[in-house]
Amino acid sequence: MESFEFRNPTKLIFGKGQIEALEREIPQYGKNVMVVYGGGSIKRNGLYDQVLERLSAIGAKVTELSGVEPNPRLTTVRKGVELVRENNIDFLLAVGGGSVIDCTKAIAGGAKYDGDVWEMISNRIRVEETVPFGTVLTLAATGSEMNSGAVITNWETNEKYGWGSPANFPKFSILDPVNTISVPRDQTVYGIVDMMSHVLESYFHPATNTKLQERMAEAILMTVIETAPKLLENLESYEHRETILYSGTMALNGILQMGARGDWATHNIEHAVSAVYDIPHAGGLAILFPNWMKHNIEEAERKLKQLAVRVFAVDPSGKNDRELALAAIDAIQAFWTSLGAPSRLADYDIDGSKLDLMADRAMARGEFGNFQTLKKPDVEKILEMSL
Repeated sequence: MESFEFRNPTKLIFGKGQIEALEREIPQYGKNVMVVYGGGSIKRNGLYDQVLERLSAIGAKVTELSGVEPNPRLTTVRKGVELVRENNIDFLLAVGGGSVIDCTKAIAGGAKYDGDVWEMISNRIRVEETVPFGTVLTLAATGSEMNSGAVITNWETNEKYGWGSPANFPKFSILDPVNTISVPRDQTVYGIVDMMSHVLESYFHPATNTKLQERMAEAILMTVIETAPKLLENLESYEHRETILYSGTMALNGILQMGARGDWATHNIEHAVSAVYDIPHAGGLAILFPNWMKHNIEEAERKLKQLAVRVFAVDPSGKNDRELALAAIDAIQAFWTSLGAPSRLADYDIDGSKLDLMADRAMARGEFGNFQTLKKPDVEKILEMSL
């Protein structure tokens, strides 16, 4: 196990009816509030009205930034930074899923950064101060509600990068499973794949003696695998939405990576793919992750064997370690496919014509991968396997 320090200052406010917490949380930071949201689903399901009612109750002055994209774009971040500065915003409130929260995080940092926000993101500049912000989560997926990371796309240059800063945790996050019940089936599936991918990224690491971390990761995977089919049979189940919502937060709030830094190579490759083709992030992960596993099966064999037996209950009798490892990969891919996730880049009409561009974008910050370092030929091979 590696030495570590752990700190997560986000106040998690979980459960039915917790939207009322806005009235006690926001006034600590000011009453000049900018609400950030996406394409309008929060207006259709009534959450928008509930939020504005609470803001009105505290006498808040409200500015709005709507239209945040599923892969949040730099143009929207820049617009938000301008609004914050022009209106002297005290507090940002992200109402939506991970994309809305990521956009809000970049705005929060960019508004305090003395320079262009893309310079801050692309150069991974850690700001010391951000505009305080909170979240009202509507989608179980990214875990962005309880971490300090964000991913932003520069569509003009086909670049997509992760950025974060210790100063950029949400002050609070309100998680009411009721607010996720209206999420349609396809987005529910993508959320499930995303959170499982976060667990798997954490699971594959070079540290030793991480028995507890591995068991915690396996427990989340088993819980999601058990619950996901039931949820898809009844999308309005509060109980199943509750379980999946909590699983998504626990998958990426830092707990699984205490003492063991995860790999994150697959995410880096996917960012390159969706920067070029603008596909759903989790759809790309569902395609790429099994092929990352196959490409690195020598190094990943022990962990994959463990997943096969512990998580997918594969009978080890008569199987060698390689066969068990392959069984785990097949089980992961089969589960995602059973939910309705894609399995090939061709499912998004992606061929090999821009493979070199995607590989170049993945390599923009140099070699990567904490479990197994990838060079450009490795990335090209994984992309080829995924076509």
